[in-house]
Amino acid sequence: MSVTATAKDELVRNYVDGKWQISAASEQLAVVNPATGERIGTVPLSSSSEVDEAVRAGAKAFPAWRRVPVGQRIDYLFQLRQLLKDNFEELARTITIECGKTLAESRGEIIRGIENVEVACGAPTLIQGYNSEDIAPGIDEIMIRQPLGVCAIISPFNFPAMIPLWFLPYALACGNTVVLKPSERVPLTMQKFMSLVEEINLPAGVLNLVNGGREAVNAILDHPEIRAVSFVGSSAVARHVYSRAAASGKRVQCQGGAKNCVVVLPDADFDSASEIVADSAFGCAGQRCLAASVAITVGGAAKPFTGAIEQKAESRVTGFGLDNGVQMGPVITPESRARIESLIAKAITDGARTVVDGRKPKIPQYENGTFVRPTVLEGLPLSSDVSRTEIFGPVLSVHRVNTIDDAISIVNSGEFGNMACLFTTSGTSARKFRYEAEVGNVGINVGVAAPMAFFPFSGARGSFFGDLHGQGRDSIEFFTQEKVVVERWPKDWSRKF
Repeated sequence: MSVTATAKDELVRNYVDGKWQISAASEQLAVVNPATGERIGTVPLSSSSEVDEAVRAGAKAFPAWRRVPVGQRIDYLFQLRQLLKDNFEELARTITIECGKTLAESRGEIIRGIENVEVACGAPTLIQGYNSEDIAPGIDEIMIRQPLGVCAIISPFNFPAMIPLWFLPYALACGNTVVLKPSERVPLTMQKFMSLVEEINLPAGVLNLVNGGREAVNAILDHPEIRAVSFVGSSAVARHVYSRAAASGKRVQCQGGAKNCVVVLPDADFDSASEIVADSAFGCAGQRCLAASVAITVGGAAKPFTGAIEQKAESRVTGFGLDNGVQMGPVITPESRARIESLIAKAITDGARTVVDGRKPKIPQYENGTFVRPTVLEGLPLSSDVSRTEIFGPVLSVHRVNTIDDAISIVNSGEFGNMACLFTTSGTSARKFRYEAEVGNVGINVGVAAPMAFFPFSGARGSFFGDLHGQGRDSIEFFTQEKVVVERWPKDWSRKF
């Protein structure tokens, strides 16, 4: 199966035990281009028995795969890295067509995914244990890392290529086998990806793909052969995944939702800050867990920043992400659009003023698309439910406070703790902020504090459930179990042989 242009109404298939399979599922969903409303695929909601088949394939492949030397395991990843580069543009176009983001954003997503493959290729060093000899006379102690077994990845719609690659290359490099369930809203990118996996000739069963919805997810969480689950999605679903999988004795990492604050001090460069915050709040149509959704202006920063961000929001070009000059695409579904617009309306009812109102836009040639233009609110009371709700759309609320301490108090008062950013020219303020902000990812004059692949993608409070995060060394620890060996070799034993 080669990587070709996305066909109209493509039939999405599962990939189990080294073979493509047409699902026997009785229920199917349409895959829709959110910019055009055009049906571009049909995805099955696979049953628990089909999940079981994929897990059994992974369990069968595991004993041989774990014995493949780590240096040989990463050979497959080096090949995959090259194939991702060779098919870069086609993969990016597929993401844009089914997910809605701009082509530039899709390219950036794949670059981030490739970076994780590259870091996982360092597994021969990263997977090393440690040892001490003579912990007692004639006794040595060694810690070694061993793979877990079958691991599952449940990924969301907003980054159909990058988020699976937060986990997958590390799991494979560590000697595990994998069952991947992509979002049923955007399954086509992983269809292309798995066609590339075919070309590297991984042993059958090492990597399996099952499409599905709630039934498939719960089957993964309950399956006794699955040892670890990696998940990214809303906090409500993350709690469900974490609690149910942990109750089944699994190792779990769940990245949840966010309500990210950016703080703008009076000494900030307002032109730069507004440009960066606009990219953060409205990039990917606000559908990312690192999107800025709350701007807190301190003292005299309120008027110049609000004026600047108003201009950035009004001028942002919205449309189909494959068209030249487009800076923002649609949200994923009509239901998402309706939810976002209802939250804007609720904010207005609660006292907010619309600086820029992006509801019900008219996008020429794309009247059937699910678009919401950038929206800026001012004066939304912090007591409003909307101030605490993850809108997951291109909506930014601007608030005014008197001091940086007031701003940090707001950052730390919410349910979520994914990211917070500060815009300033003061090193003292920057150090105070990074020290006191109770979030997993901090940005200083950065609007999207996305860690590089060799750092963990962190998160705190209601934004993360688990102990070890995705990416980097955390992934190596998550996908291995430590074994400590204590050895005694008295000298006089050698005389017996």
